[in-house]
Amino acid sequence: MNASFFAKFRGDRAPLPPRPARRAIALAWLGGFLAIAAVALLQLGLSAPFVLGSFGATCVLAFGYPDVPFSQPRNIVLGHTLSTAVGLLFLSLFGPQWWAMAAALATAIALMMATGTVHPPAGSNPVIVFLLQPGWSFLLFPTALGAVIVTVVALFYNNAVRAGRYPKYW
Repeated sequence: MNASFFAKFRGDRAPLPPRPARRAIALAWLGGFLAIAAVALLQLGLSAPFVLGSFGATCVLAFGYPDVPFSQPRNIVLGHTLSTAVGLLFLSLFGPQWWAMAAALATAIALMMATGTVHPPAGSNPVIVFLLQPGWSFLLFPTALGAVIVTVVALFYNNAVRAGRYPKYW
């Protein structure tokens, strides 16, 4: 590797992006609170796990940056569901091997890109699957239902508090 390769590590020296307005920060806080509260309350009522760590990152996108492609409902629901399914498939086929976890993550990334459903928080779902080693029911509960709940809260909340429309597309 030559010096020009390492020179790339300095970046483009672009300015930092502007900080969001205080109102946008407060609204993102409240939206994230409401979405995770809805998922957590359902968990209490049904005595079943519905909260995934990746849903926290989903809330950052859905309420902090609702206009970006990664935040759209199809990306949230299908990204989470697809990535979890890939994790479960690889775990079922190959067992809890380090390389199977890496292959599941890589495959989830490729499939989300190929299907136009990239949702970065969902990239952690194959890893979560390998750590928890759940059964196939994990695909529906908490993954798909939890992603739908967060999306429904985002639909109502973002359209109630913002001038723009959410989603940008289905």
